[in-house]
Amino acid sequence: MTTTPKALFEAKFAEAADTPQYTAVNCKTSIDKLTATNTGAANETLTLNVIPSGGAVAASNAITVQIAPGKTWPFPETIGHILEAGDAISTKASTANKIWIRGSGREFT
Repeated sequence: MTTTPKALFEAKFAEAADTPQYTAVNCKTSIDKLTATNTGAANETLTLNVIPSGGAVAASNAITVQIAPGKTWPFPETIGHILEAGDAISTKASTANKIWIRGSGREFT
């Protein structure tokens, strides 16, 4: 088995609509770090969904956090979790272009 450390998704602003950020394709993936930083001047909300293969964005797979201006949320509840092939990560921000996100992990093939 080969292990490849990688950015699951490069740093970018989170969109204000449910947007897939990463899908495990033909591999298992370990989540090492996911971060969200509010670059705006007001509190913002980010919802991160860890979606099982064949599933959809739903309250049952959502983690929603409110982030104060200038603060970062490290999503500790996701660290070390394994995505099976077909599982995905999706995000939705309360306001576009305010929350900077990035994810990293390891793919196992």
